[in-house]
Amino acid sequence: MTHDGVARGRVGSAAAKAGAAGRVAGRLAATSSRATARGVGRGTQAGVRRFQRFAAADGADRSGLARLTEMHVVNVAGDAALTVSLAGTVFALPTDEARGQVALFLGLTMAPFVLLAPLIGPLLDRFSHGRRWAIGGTLALRAFLSWVLASAVIEDSAWLFPCALGALMATKAYAVARAAAVPRVLPDGVPLVKANARLNIAGLIGMLLGGGLAGGLAKIGPDWSLRTAFLIYIAGTILAIRLPANVDSTLGELDFTGENVTNAGRRMRALPVAVRYVLWLVTGARMLSGFLTLFMAFLMREHPLPGMSGSLVLGLVAGAAALGNASGSLIGNRWGNAAPTAMASALLLGALSVATLTAVFYSIFTLVAIGLAAGLFGQLGKLSLDSLVQREVPEMLRARVFSWTETLLQTFWVVGGAAGILVPLQPRLGFGVIAGLIALAGLAALRSRATGRPRAAAEVATS
Repeated sequence: MTHDGVARGRVGSAAAKAGAAGRVAGRLAATSSRATARGVGRGTQAGVRRFQRFAAADGADRSGLARLTEMHVVNVAGDAALTVSLAGTVFALPTDEARGQVALFLGLTMAPFVLLAPLIGPLLDRFSHGRRWAIGGTLALRAFLSWVLASAVIEDSAWLFPCALGALMATKAYAVARAAAVPRVLPDGVPLVKANARLNIAGLIGMLLGGGLAGGLAKIGPDWSLRTAFLIYIAGTILAIRLPANVDSTLGELDFTGENVTNAGRRMRALPVAVRYVLWLVTGARMLSGFLTLFMAFLMREHPLPGMSGSLVLGLVAGAAALGNASGSLIGNRWGNAAPTAMASALLLGALSVATLTAVFYSIFTLVAIGLAAGLFGQLGKLSLDSLVQREVPEMLRARVFSWTETLLQTFWVVGGAAGILVPLQPRLGFGVIAGLIALAGLAALRSRATGRPRAAAEVATS
């Protein structure tokens, strides 16, 4: 054999060996991919089964609470996907503009909530025999708007802001409608505070799932994540319509004022004294949350802490607030709330102390502390209110009280947010102002408890 023949033989042999090695590597890669896929699939199935057991615990599968929990996960996942999709457009504050222009922007955004807040509850009451369709309608509306936004965000259409605002309003209406539905699907022996804590934990799961999925797709384009939000909301609409029939039941229900009135003052006076007291305390938590959300965004842009970036500080404060919120949900789900009045009072005093310390000793440590306090106060305070509503308000009035208090608390978030954009960007002054607002909420609570016995909801129920 010639030298060239030997060389060609060696090359052919090497190529054959390389091809065999490639085939072996391909088989190994395919086997590894299938194993990974099976592992992910088994992990997903195990996670779904674990969540279903969590949602169905304590008889929730028989009462309908499990279905409501599943729907709420999907709803929050859709809201998270929508927020992530629009994070750099509509939902991003125009911080490059003058602060007065930003105030106008936020005023235009928040004004509809304040104006519609007293109307959402009575409007949904008209759907009392079709509340499943009312809840489903808020989801279907957001699905439609997400589809429209998918085109508007690419074309920079004039419909971008109105559609986003409509989606936000539908989210607020959903919160009120869901609040009225929860008492109707409570299993026997499960307190309202535990049911709402369970829903809040489910909401955290939905937020992680929807936000993570949309975050990945948003890298391709915001229209992709918006169409994902559309699909999530469609699934939520179907789940809402499939809620049990007792969600629509209003048998024996009354307006807790005894009359068909919408005046906030008269409604407040009609509440039992303990409920009214804790409600005023929890308004402090909502104002603190709204204030931190907006004041910190401007403060970190204009006056970041020395040696730290503003985005890092915001991330730490937001993480602390999320930790406080999750901790409050877990505490409520695990132990409930045997002393709601004392708990809410202690939470307000704690938040007031931390806000005062932040005003005096402004640092990253006090900022993280106030974020943690805001999350814990907001969550445990609301659960304390839920517990009192269940204990003090007759069942036939409970859904109306629950939906109206939720609407009122949303309005106080706006009050806190407005303070956050109107106060000068001076840390000690700003946190002094929010400490004062929290103190005013506490004084209003004390005054409401000392102003005599109202015509309580229990008396309305028996009159």
